[in-house]
Amino acid sequence: MLHFPQWKVILVFGVVLAGIIFALPNLFARSTMESMPGWVPHHQVNLGLDLQGGAHLLYQLDENEMIEDWLNKLRDEVRETLRKDRISYTDLTQNVAARTVSVKIRQATDFDKGYQDLRKLAQPVGGSFGLSGANNLDVSQNGDDGILLKVTDAGLTQRMNSAIQASIETIRRRVDAFGTTEPSIQRQGRNRVLVQVPGISDVERLKKLIGETGKLEFRMVDPGANAQQVVETKQVPLDDELLYSKDTPPVPYVIKKQVLVSGENLVDSQPGFDQRTNEPIVTFRFDSTGAKRFARATQENVGLPFAIILDGKVVSAPVIREPILGGSGQISGHFTVPEASDLAVTLRSGALPAKLTVIEERTVGASLGADSIASGTKATLLGLLLVVLFMFAAYGLFGLFANIALVVNIALIFGVLSLIGSTLTLPGIAGIVLTMGIAVDANVLINERIREEIRSGKSPVASIEAGYQRAMTTIIDSNMTTLISTLVLFWLGSGAVRGFAVTLTIGILASMFTAVTLTRLMVSYWLRWARPALIPI
Repeated sequence: MLHFPQWKVILVFGVVLAGIIFALPNLFARSTMESMPGWVPHHQVNLGLDLQGGAHLLYQLDENEMIEDWLNKLRDEVRETLRKDRISYTDLTQNVAARTVSVKIRQATDFDKGYQDLRKLAQPVGGSFGLSGANNLDVSQNGDDGILLKVTDAGLTQRMNSAIQASIETIRRRVDAFGTTEPSIQRQGRNRVLVQVPGISDVERLKKLIGETGKLEFRMVDPGANAQQVVETKQVPLDDELLYSKDTPPVPYVIKKQVLVSGENLVDSQPGFDQRTNEPIVTFRFDSTGAKRFARATQENVGLPFAIILDGKVVSAPVIREPILGGSGQISGHFTVPEASDLAVTLRSGALPAKLTVIEERTVGASLGADSIASGTKATLLGLLLVVLFMFAAYGLFGLFANIALVVNIALIFGVLSLIGSTLTLPGIAGIVLTMGIAVDANVLINERIREEIRSGKSPVASIEAGYQRAMTTIIDSNMTTLISTLVLFWLGSGAVRGFAVTLTIGILASMFTAVTLTRLMVSYWLRWARPALIPI
């Protein structure tokens, strides 16, 4: 039990050395580490929102806007399906409140075919174990000549889940553009997203960047409509829409509802400068499908104005001078340099499924975070000091071995946190403090068992070997039950709870190594060197 093969000694010291090396960068400032050579480990523990300050934003997804957008697409699908089958129809309308799209078939002889074709628009909704048996749409007959397509509850739930997940991914891409470390973006409830970004100072810019839906559309301006007259009479032509520019004061435009190309076809957007005017612009590039649509639209409408619309506002409405066949273009709209940069990020990250509204906002100052760090550091050092004093007073030399193992344990925790890029929060510090008690608990069991073996009259070597061997099962059982609890916390918890679970999990695994293997190795070397007649415990 006390004999260590050469490979095991090398492995133990290798793990300890690696833990210390990866933990050391946390003792230096980030600027100092950036000046170090490339071969030196640079990873540091990321500090959470409660330790370095930042923004706490709770967003709510606009469910009605998401439904309206879904119904708009569904209405277009109904139109395309019936036109493809050359079925004449009328009264194609939608009702957001009722979540329905309705249409009437002109010829009774076409009704059955149209009904069967529209039923194909309904798709099954996936359940937890395969298909749930429900569809996202309920297609039914509405009167003698009408067909009604209604969004089901199961379909709405699935759509909401997809929208929230897409929102989280889009927000993450936008927040990453700030260069911050370890933002926390997670779902809360049915239609909410919690965003926590530590270390950020320009909260208003962050809110603006996240809040932009980023819905980009290219649509034609109706050349036959007088925008000012439409504003005065409030009579918008059929298949048109009255939109305003982002200027001050806003300029009205009568825009056709048909979308020629959308932002879904964008593959890249970058800020730049116009070579003629030197004004900030945003350049964009379409994928192959978008490039074909854009080329066709500009070829068919040379000499006519078309509008670039972002989130329902007209950014610009230039006249098409010639066909644009390269699949790329630029957006100009009297931007400042930061506005052009943010717009490029918004377009590049993709559009949000619906508008996000801030319903809760908290800003944690850097000074408050510094106070939290100071309090956490004091608590950790005080806990470490008390544990060290107790172990040394209770077990003497063997307490010293346990204290050395405890320091190595803490180094391993910070080394692993730095290596995996985890975020340390105030609850995470609490997990480290708790780990210190758990770490020496195994040594308490071992040392007390050694004392019992000595009282029974065994030799020093036999007492130590029996103490480690017989306490091993108890140590493994107690640590495994605690480990299972922390894994459940990590699985079901979120935010601060997960931060606590991560540090405690790493601490438990490290303590099973340091409290048993490392202390046994130190005791083994001490026995070979001192060859004691009595054990000082």
